[in-house]
Amino acid sequence: MSEVSDIIAQRAARRRWFLRVGTVVFFAIAVTTVWVTNALLTERFTDSTRNRAEVRLALYSGNLMSALQRAGVVPLLLSRDPALIGALTSGDYSQTSQRLISYLDEIGAASLTLLDSDGRIVASSDRSKLGTNMASASAFVSAQRSPDTVFSLARRESGAFAFSYSRRIDVEGELAGVVVVGVDLKQFEQSWAGFADAVMVTDSSGQIILATESRWRGLTEEAALARRSATGAIQRAIRATADWTVVPVDAYLGGEAVMRQATRIPFQGWRMTSFTTYASVRERVNGILAIEIMGFALILAAMFWLVSRKALSRLSFFQRESLELRRLNAALQREVAERERAEKNLEVAEQTVQQTSKLAVLGEMSAAVSHELNQPLAAMKTYLAGARLLVQRKRPDEALASFHRIDDLIGRMGTITRQLKSYARKGGDALEPLDLRECLSSALALMEPQLRRRDVKIERTVPIDPVPVLADKIRVEQVIVNLLRNAIDATREADDPKVGIILTGSVGTASLTVRDNGVGISDLDQLFEPFYTTKAPGDGTGLGLAISSGIVSDLGGRLMARNGRSGGAVFEMQLPLREDVKAAE
Repeated sequence: MSEVSDIIAQRAARRRWFLRVGTVVFFAIAVTTVWVTNALLTERFTDSTRNRAEVRLALYSGNLMSALQRAGVVPLLLSRDPALIGALTSGDYSQTSQRLISYLDEIGAASLTLLDSDGRIVASSDRSKLGTNMASASAFVSAQRSPDTVFSLARRESGAFAFSYSRRIDVEGELAGVVVVGVDLKQFEQSWAGFADAVMVTDSSGQIILATESRWRGLTEEAALARRSATGAIQRAIRATADWTVVPVDAYLGGEAVMRQATRIPFQGWRMTSFTTYASVRERVNGILAIEIMGFALILAAMFWLVSRKALSRLSFFQRESLELRRLNAALQREVAERERAEKNLEVAEQTVQQTSKLAVLGEMSAAVSHELNQPLAAMKTYLAGARLLVQRKRPDEALASFHRIDDLIGRMGTITRQLKSYARKGGDALEPLDLRECLSSALALMEPQLRRRDVKIERTVPIDPVPVLADKIRVEQVIVNLLRNAIDATREADDPKVGIILTGSVGTASLTVRDNGVGISDLDQLFEPFYTTKAPGDGTGLGLAISSGIVSDLGGRLMARNGRSGGAVFEMQLPLREDVKAAE
């Protein structure tokens, strides 16, 4: 009997030794796994956050560049306006301000101003500025010295910067006046401020001219960051020790570690810089690590439970007395009951973890969409409140401008929802690969209310294969919408209004033809000249086709017009096909 007891004691000691070694090895594996997982996930989520920041930065810079390009062509067109030239020659400015106001909504500029040769404001979309002398303003001085359109940057008393394009108006070789087009870039600051990022734009000298923080304007990047309460070296060391998911940071903003992204804007040597916090990285990494640690804890509990069960089974094998067996059976029954309860609790815990994971994913998606749509919604609410106040004050023209801005914001929200899938890749230049069929479908969708109201029949011929071009989607859709709108207006007097659309792509050229059964074009030579229009006074300013022709020319194509053999007008837009697609063919 003593020999059996010695054998049992030796086996028990051996099991305890293996149990201790196994426990140590298990804890070593758990700590190593958590450490490696933390490093890998931190790097992965940091790269993901950095890529999203780069996508947002490319979107911001593209929108800013698009606004500058749109406003840059306006001074050239206005400098050729016969009405403005006549007013400067005759000195009669009674109708000039009203004419500038009528241009304001169609052009999309912040303000329009006309100066005489002495630098005095003789006409303006803001009548309160009439009579102001701007002879020393940079916009007037620069326009005097150059025959081309010049861009000016001026610091206001409030600290904000004013951006404008100006161009001189010559009559018989002499300076008659200067037209100044104001560009509103403050809207971008307001849209950027809705995100967690801090964004700034610097000029060629490194001076901050646009920023989500108003007190940054006029400073350099280093000076702007220094104005925030930065932490010291000891505080940063303590924070880095406490937060073990932070990778080496790019900068500190307001005492918080941030990653810095910068890009060049192809305009006047400008640069755009954004700062993104690591908060989302910390939350996502810590959430996964918590689940991982919970899993190891469950495995350890299961191991101890198995060891305990094995010990009980071995003890029952060596017990001979029936009393001991009955007691052991009772203990085993209790253990089984506890196991069933533990399994039920484990099942409930697993279901809770799954539901928590689903809610986390749903929350992340909702946060991403709400971040993208929050600012347009807030801006729409502000514009609606302003419009209501303007209507109460009987200022319908200014209220209408607010409604136009709301319409633009709605279009922007639609663009955001359409482009959510493209946020995973980095943006490029303003030109992008496009399928001209998709641009045509988008333009027809925009014109659908007018087509339904006028009961115009659309005859569309579109190829099955894609028609690939390299262009700016918004500007191409702008040209197509303009051609469709002109075709609908031309069929106003027709008994059975029809508009034919033919899209082809061959021999290196993509061609879009828009044909109507209207009265045709009386003067083809002056059709694309600025301010030339066949519409009744008040229905148009004659700038639509001129701007469309300039857009197509900038994209390397051409816009042509002719009268159809059976009547009506025919407009044809030709753009070069993408080079990589032609090479593949």
